[in-house]
Amino acid sequence: MKIDFNELIDGKPKRIEVNGKAVCVARLGSEVFAVADTCTHSDASLSEGDISDGKIECWLHGAEFDLRTGAAITLPATEALEVFKVIQEGTQISIEEFSENTMTGEK
Repeated sequence: MKIDFNELIDGKPKRIEVNGKAVCVARLGSEVFAVADTCTHSDASLSEGDISDGKIECWLHGAEFDLRTGAAITLPATEALEVFKVIQEGTQISIEEFSENTMTGEK
């Protein structure tokens, strides 16, 4: 999935789909991050949540996740989010799933 960097508002999450999966894309300054859009605690959309200090907060119960790693930072969430690969070429941003080989370091 490709989107234009200028379509992203700094600090405001955006929901897209990558291979049929809902993905939350977030711009923080000049960086872009992409994580699964569904909170691991409940089925709430994270793209409706708030971003601060590199974290996204689920609007439903307040669970927070690290946008860089997907780690669950605060309860009630205890399970990490899936993280997606972000490739920036000029103003074009590509969001892709990590392959098993990418995650294990194999080629």
